[in-house]
Amino acid sequence: MSIPLEDTSITRSPYRTIWRLAWPQVVMMFFHFAIGFVDVWVAGRLGRNVQACMGIITQAQFFFLVVAIAFANGSVAAISQSAGAGLFRRVQRYVGLGLELGVILGLLLFIGGLLARPLLFAVLQIPEEVQEVARYLFNVYLFILPAYYLFIISNAVFRARKQVLCPLYSIVLVTAVNTLGDLGFGLGYFGLPAFGYKGLAWATFFSVFMGAVFNLLVLQRSGALALKSFAPWRWVRCALPYLFKVAWPAGLMQIVWHSAYLLLFSITASLPAGKVIALAGMSAGLRVESLFYLPAFAFNFTAAILVGHYLGAKNPKEAKRLGYRILVLGMGVVSVVTLAAWPWLDEIAAFVAPDPAVHAIAVNYLYYNLAALPCVVVTMVLGGALTGAGATLYQMAVVGTAAWVVRLPLAWILGHVVYKNAEGIWIAMFCSMLVQALAMLAVYQFSNWQRFALRGNGVKKAAVR
Repeated sequence: MSIPLEDTSITRSPYRTIWRLAWPQVVMMFFHFAIGFVDVWVAGRLGRNVQACMGIITQAQFFFLVVAIAFANGSVAAISQSAGAGLFRRVQRYVGLGLELGVILGLLLFIGGLLARPLLFAVLQIPEEVQEVARYLFNVYLFILPAYYLFIISNAVFRARKQVLCPLYSIVLVTAVNTLGDLGFGLGYFGLPAFGYKGLAWATFFSVFMGAVFNLLVLQRSGALALKSFAPWRWVRCALPYLFKVAWPAGLMQIVWHSAYLLLFSITASLPAGKVIALAGMSAGLRVESLFYLPAFAFNFTAAILVGHYLGAKNPKEAKRLGYRILVLGMGVVSVVTLAAWPWLDEIAAFVAPDPAVHAIAVNYLYYNLAALPCVVVTMVLGGALTGAGATLYQMAVVGTAAWVVRLPLAWILGHVVYKNAEGIWIAMFCSMLVQALAMLAVYQFSNWQRFALRGNGVKKAAVR
């Protein structure tokens, strides 16, 4: 299902139209969460070695997927703006170019991952007793990369074309196959042979592969993917720089943000007192907190879609206004969910942290970080709007500065010098999210981020037809 480009309902009832785009993506994010939850749950029942390896390899896999996420952002910007301009041929060609890049980059990173495996395992300091399990999981996850790249980029294509139900159907399929494979071939449910961690790895492979095939078939049936989608080199040479211009700041932002989180874990793990309990409480709090982030991600995607379409239609004022409208709706939804859950935070934290000492730290973590959730919504929604405009450079600057200039130094000062406990780190996180939100608001309101749009960035004429 797609919302027609000529649909004028957004001018008559903007919030209803925004919600029509947002709710399938909210549901989609919960299915994403379910995939990870089932993997962790099954791994825990296969033994501590498998569970430990799953956590390590999943984190390592993220860095291999950064490039796909980055070029997905580039595809959203280029395709949504082209669709807003009514240039269907250009949409087709950017669809083809995004998928071609997905295959090529997925294969290159697969080969690079195999070559870099010894070095990566040395850096991660994987214990000798779990090396065999980790190596097997890592190898299978490398095989997934080409299909995973196609899956991520094709979902971005659907969102950019306002076909928001297609990624939802796709992730439902992936979740179902992954869950059945984990339970069946991992644990031996349903009378299937139990292959343990090997079944767990291949369940992930086949679920992602089937999701990618489903997406390609839908794109082909909708006409977005055809022989005409694969443009001649003359067009590709002109169009590729814009994708790269949007993609590299988006990819670098992901690396900067996640590396800052790793360092934050290090600061927590080196507290003067109670470091182990603080680290466990932080990990438990992050698991709960991630649930509250899911609607914010959905509104981030929605902002990228609509802002890109209106910039393509040469209506920058409405594009900017829509960013604020999406922010209002996103803030309302996330606030309602958070306020509804607030009285039950103690019980929710107890579910993931039954140890009394860890539970107390996790609750304390949640109080500060959920109180800062409105700031996170500001950053994510307006950051999505900047993505739709292709202005990922601004987004990277705001997020990177807040993480490395504000959060990390303040976490060290408050955690190690002033409070000398984990609460100082949680206060630093709250302050950094507040600064980040104010900076994002300032950039969105006062900077000329619309100039990053495809029609105004000096791309040669051949690339915009």
